[in-house]
Amino acid sequence: MKQQADTRTKLLTKSPFPLMVELAIPAVLGMVVVGLYNMMDSIFVGQMVGDVQMGAVSVSYPFTLINAGSAAMLGVGSASVLSRAIGQKDQDTVKKIMGNLVAMVLLLSAIYTVNGMVFTRQLLSLAGASDNILTYAEKYLRIVFAGSLFVNFFQSANMVIRGEGQLKKAMTIIASGAILNIILDPIFITILKPYNMGIEAAAYATILSQFIQAAVTLWYFRKKSPNVKIGRVRIDGILLPQILSVGISALLMQVLTLVQQTVIYRVSSVYGGETSQILLGAALRFWNFSFVPLWGISQGFQPAAGTNYGAKDYDRVKKLTSVFITAATVLSLLFYIPAELFPDKVLSMFITTLGVAASGATNFRIMFSTYVLQGSFLIAVTLFQSLGKASKATWLVLFRQIILFIPLCVLLPMVGGMGVRGVWLAIALTDAILVIITIAMMLSEFRKMPPTATVKQ
Repeated sequence: MKQQADTRTKLLTKSPFPLMVELAIPAVLGMVVVGLYNMMDSIFVGQMVGDVQMGAVSVSYPFTLINAGSAAMLGVGSASVLSRAIGQKDQDTVKKIMGNLVAMVLLLSAIYTVNGMVFTRQLLSLAGASDNILTYAEKYLRIVFAGSLFVNFFQSANMVIRGEGQLKKAMTIIASGAILNIILDPIFITILKPYNMGIEAAAYATILSQFIQAAVTLWYFRKKSPNVKIGRVRIDGILLPQILSVGISALLMQVLTLVQQTVIYRVSSVYGGETSQILLGAALRFWNFSFVPLWGISQGFQPAAGTNYGAKDYDRVKKLTSVFITAATVLSLLFYIPAELFPDKVLSMFITTLGVAASGATNFRIMFSTYVLQGSFLIAVTLFQSLGKASKATWLVLFRQIILFIPLCVLLPMVGGMGVRGVWLAIALTDAILVIITIAMMLSEFRKMPPTATVKQ
């Protein structure tokens, strides 16, 4: 209890910039390592197996977001409820969090494992993958779906650890499994490639790492967590609607990324064929990884925003939002600058065939041109999730993934004979429009907040 009180006091009183550094650094490092292990599957497969197999991993990636989406829904929703409960000193809610989460993870994972493994080929066909890519992608994705329980549990539970303010512990647990996967990838590929199982090797390395992460996470909540324990495992009818109302926006962000990237691959196959899919596969792997540290800093922001909002310190919520947006924008330059200056070199990390990476350099530069604006978007979404403003977070996600993007992706290739370049431009243009909407919604929410209470709870 003392550690919980100390964490709460720190979140409520520490100067915003030092607090941002303390919360963001472990979260960013942890998420970067996780992003690396997602990206390294493509790099190792591309370098050690082949370009087509790399394309298969990339085409498969959006469908792994089915699991990531449910984990985000449960984890973000639970973390939001938890951080506000800590701010309000609501111990009854704190005690119910993990039992409800585990019950939901067991239910959803069973559904995803069975359906994912049975309908793997049908799912991949939605992306318009060529026959060659489809064959390899089916082998990879079926194995990944077999590990649904492990990835759902460790990812959602890790968000709860962050929600209680234990960012360093969350980073240590999640980064250790990610590093293990990076180590196992080349070992498994080397062993299994002579048996024509190079792409399967990357999938086996992934689910073994996820199993170990899940085991360590379970041990943490059973033995080490100072605040949150796994109590009675059951779905709580009162708690679950609160969690889902917030978590649905996180689910949509992941699942609609699946829809978004499926549309990207399908439209690009119409205008550019297999080579276009390989180029977009490489670009989107780097694009997805570049969002990971921004996700990390937003995860550091979540307990600070939620706890202060629960304690009714609204002025501090506004100040913390400004500090975290600035930090996220500065962080984005680490990816924005090399992508704009050396696009062919970035694509060459994934593609070894001579001349292919260079042919996509200009389009990649166009796609990445508005990435620097993404920090404000992710912090705004996290703000609304932290405050329990589910509808606003959901609308932002819908605008980005569906309402703006899909019409642009379909129509721009038809304009002025742009062809496949219109797909790359649609990504950039969507984000440029969205940042204007995001800032307007965030400022509107701030205007509705009353002056900070003179006496904190």
